[in-house]
Amino acid sequence: MFTGIIEDTGKIVEVILEGSNKNFYIQSKLTNELYIDQSISHDGVCLTVVEIQEDRYKVSAVHETLMCTNLGSLNKGDVINLERAMLATKRLDGHFVQGHVDAMTTCTEIRDMDGSWYFTFLMPEGKSHLLIQKGSIAINGVSLTVILDDEISDIYRVAIIPYTYEHTNFKNLMVGQKVNLELDVLGKYVERLLALQFD
Repeated sequence: MFTGIIEDTGKIVEVILEGSNKNFYIQSKLTNELYIDQSISHDGVCLTVVEIQEDRYKVSAVHETLMCTNLGSLNKGDVINLERAMLATKRLDGHFVQGHVDAMTTCTEIRDMDGSWYFTFLMPEGKSHLLIQKGSIAINGVSLTVILDDEISDIYRVAIIPYTYEHTNFKNLMVGQKVNLELDVLGKYVERLLALQFD
């Protein structure tokens, strides 16, 4: 379980194909604090540390993960958002983030607001009803607040403050690029319970 408060960014220094899987070697300031079998959120995707080498570590993504997230398009030199699993003894500053990506979403507009940025995204088909005004969402693992102009629209925005912009890979994001989307787990549970109730 994560909170969506990014601890660091990591740089992919090597990508090795192994059958239908991809092994990523990631360089990060967090490396010397990691251990084998630890769960780390990588752009919002929960992956397990399988090897540690000095200032870099290795994680593996299976075919299913590569198809359902943006990890399949990542290459050497790309920068990703990192967060270790939350501690039960700390304040929950973001929201409950599982590291289980629901879909990929596309950035359609970036607006510089002279002190902050608006990033606009297109909601995947059939998912819009799970967004609520000022609700929580995780984009590339970052806990953010939803801004809706229209409650039934497939388009939503998030506002990025300077600290988040500088300390995540939002500063590298471009229009047309796909990012990982995790919707609020509470909304997904409500949807499931209602579906069972009316079946």
